[in-house]
Amino acid sequence: MKSTIKVLVTGALGQLASSIKLLADQGQTKGLDLVFKTEKELDITDFEAVEKEFKSSNYAYCVNCAGYTAVDKAETEKEIAHQVNVVGARNLAITCKENKVTLIHISTDFIFDGFQETPYVEDDIARPISVYGDTKYKGEQAIVNNTREYFILRTSWLYSEFGHNFMKTMIRLGNERKELSVVFDQVGTPTYALDLAKVIVHLIETENTEYGVYHYSNEGVASWYDFAKTIFDGSNITIDLKPIRSEVYPQPAQRPKFSVLDKSKIKNTFGIEIPHWKDSLQQALEAVNNLE
Repeated sequence: MKSTIKVLVTGALGQLASSIKLLADQGQTKGLDLVFKTEKELDITDFEAVEKEFKSSNYAYCVNCAGYTAVDKAETEKEIAHQVNVVGARNLAITCKENKVTLIHISTDFIFDGFQETPYVEDDIARPISVYGDTKYKGEQAIVNNTREYFILRTSWLYSEFGHNFMKTMIRLGNERKELSVVFDQVGTPTYALDLAKVIVHLIETENTEYGVYHYSNEGVASWYDFAKTIFDGSNITIDLKPIRSEVYPQPAQRPKFSVLDKSKIKNTFGIEIPHWKDSLQQALEAVNNLE
């Protein structure tokens, strides 16, 4: 009989870890022994704490869902973002290598500058234009330089029924306001955290060793305006939604204008099918309604 695979999941309160936990609660992770740690229970910026955690448990995998993701706040909280996204990633990579643990790390489309006109492949040059993007890319490099057994999964526009995200913000604002303006000149792909969680579970269950960097988002392309309109339509919210240019709504952190990810590598390597973002959004909206 196949033994269970012990997995450490960091950042347990975040939307991706919560999605992995949902799969476990639904009985979709039967071969896995999942151990969830919140940032208070395991501070990945504390090397000694990380070492102690790994030495006390016989983990086979570590899924790093801990990350500093406040894109605008990172512009002024540079050191905190660096500690979590770079130092934390390095600490996990070093400790994973020492303990023969495979590291699955979540990165972002924000490592790219957005000046390209075709979907980004894994080998495209990273040119982050924000502190957040810069720290996430340096975190990737810290992993590559310190362990060989890793999967770095770059994703985009993550949302779910859990935590804070664009979908939930739009639903709240749609119920509070009569009109809203959303940018139409930033293009990417919304990604349902539950879909990404399923891919992570699949990687672990199949014990795949095709290590490296992979892009994963849902299929299709959208602007933030398109995303917002589809959320309102799917939630039966009537609102006067206006498309605006990014310069009309200035934010502390610069965003890539185009950050669509090419998913050919992950589909071909692991034989997975990726749902379209609109189909997954419908599923997420139903999940939000069930929580209310």
